[in-house]
Amino acid sequence: EPGTTYYLRAYATNSAGTAYGDQESFVTLEEEEEIVVPTVTTSLVTDITQTTAISGGEVTDDGGADVTVRGIVWSKQQNPALISNEDGSTNDGSGTGPFESQLTGLTSTTTYYVRAFATNSAGTGYGNQIEFTTQFKCGDDVTFIYSGTSVTYGTIESSATGKCWMDRNLGASRVAQASDDDLAYGDLFQWGREDDGHQYRYSSLIYELSDEDKPGHGYFIVNESIPYDWRVGQNDNLWNESGGINNACPAGWRVPSEQELNNEIISWSSFDNTGAFASPLKLVSGGIRNRDGVLNIEGLGGSYWSSTISDHMARTVSFGDDHAFIGSGYRVAGRSVRCIKD
Repeated sequence: EPGTTYYLRAYATNSAGTAYGDQESFVTLEEEEEIVVPTVTTSLVTDITQTTAISGGEVTDDGGADVTVRGIVWSKQQNPALISNEDGSTNDGSGTGPFESQLTGLTSTTTYYVRAFATNSAGTGYGNQIEFTTQFKCGDDVTFIYSGTSVTYGTIESSATGKCWMDRNLGASRVAQASDDDLAYGDLFQWGREDDGHQYRYSSLIYELSDEDKPGHGYFIVNESIPYDWRVGQNDNLWNESGGINNACPAGWRVPSEQELNNEIISWSSFDNTGAFASPLKLVSGGIRNRDGVLNIEGLGGSYWSSTISDHMARTVSFGDDHAFIGSGYRVAGRSVRCIKD
């Protein structure tokens, strides 16, 4: 056994018996300590931007041999490892203890996995995996659930205001190719309602007003009496600049304010449907659904909701072949929605 003292004597035996020599002793060597890979933990990822982030780790045990290199490794695949599937890695010195690492060259709106590592003569040990997602960059696609189905829209930065918008109306099949492109019209929302199905252009009508913020059905609610709202007891907080109770847009997006729409309009080349389509947002003449549920001016003019209220109405931008203006509209009417980034 290693590290043990033993005693020994030589002996010889004949017919008279056994004789023994002098006693000697010796001690076996201690067992050689086994070298294993280092033990390391991964730090949380902080200061995340579109293309950079900060992480790091701590080498808590060198495994019985000097740690010659340490750092982090990251990948779009889980359990990143050096060489095999890395998108990037760092070299943050040697030895035990904590260290900080800079992740660079990342892609915006992308999920990455990161692990700290440390290497000694036995090999490389990895820390726990941390997942993070880089920030959104306008121009990236955005994927979300709309009316129960996954959809992907593009995004555009307005050259007039620097604001980031979706590249099409909610419910549109594609980016507009003309002012009267019916595949780009999208849906028509009653002010303050979610995408519960009522916004479809030919959704069925119902004449019973809702006394709840969420009606619980997908019918277009008809109301031809003041205050011309689909809801009994108006709620001004269904849509607002923080999204609102019934934000029609996906997380991180919302219905624009009157001021945000007006800032776009004043940059138009002409105040009509031609100028609306020529603008960075390519706004289309998707028409309007009147308070009686009848579709009107499809292909001739457009009307878009803002989140801003005005007494018992809400502010809108409307345009046709010879006009464009900010006005107020009855909340029961169906109008287009173009989402803006928070």
